[in-house]
Amino acid sequence: MGFLPITLVLAGIIEGISTFQIILFVVGIVLLIVEMFIPGFGIAGGSGVVLLVIAIVLTAKNVTQAVVMILILLALVAFVLFVILRSAKKGKLSKTLILNSAARSAEGYRTTADRSDLLGSAGVALTVLRPAGVGEFAGRRLDVVTEGIFIDKGTPIKIIRIEGRRIVVESVEE
Repeated sequence: MGFLPITLVLAGIIEGISTFQIILFVVGIVLLIVEMFIPGFGIAGGSGVVLLVIAIVLTAKNVTQAVVMILILLALVAFVLFVILRSAKKGKLSKTLILNSAARSAEGYRTTADRSDLLGSAGVALTVLRPAGVGEFAGRRLDVVTEGIFIDKGTPIKIIRIEGRRIVVESVEE
């Protein structure tokens, strides 16, 4: 018995739709799809939602029809989101959108050169280190940084720690 009133409301809604309202609805849906695939500030998606609401308000003859149409729209959006998210996790979208491989160091990939052999090396500050600058170690110029202490140019320094590309030095007491 509850199915018949919904059918009558839907028949009344479809009967009263004009070309302008269909255009608003279609453009609103297109803008929502554009927002999903093109990163931005939400202007396309927000405009799409506004156009959909305007289309619903113009189409509805009374509050009941407006509520039914909004509920149908929400159900459709929920269904589409469910399908997209499920596909992104397990389906074809997961194979095209998600990178499943990784460049691991165990497989020979490196993000930075391994400079652990320089640990403990002695050198000289070529520039004032405040706290970053340039040091020379066995004829090699390297960008170095101190732990916040200023070191004058020409001061003997040694490498105390290497953190990726960051080479930390301290002055050597003579």
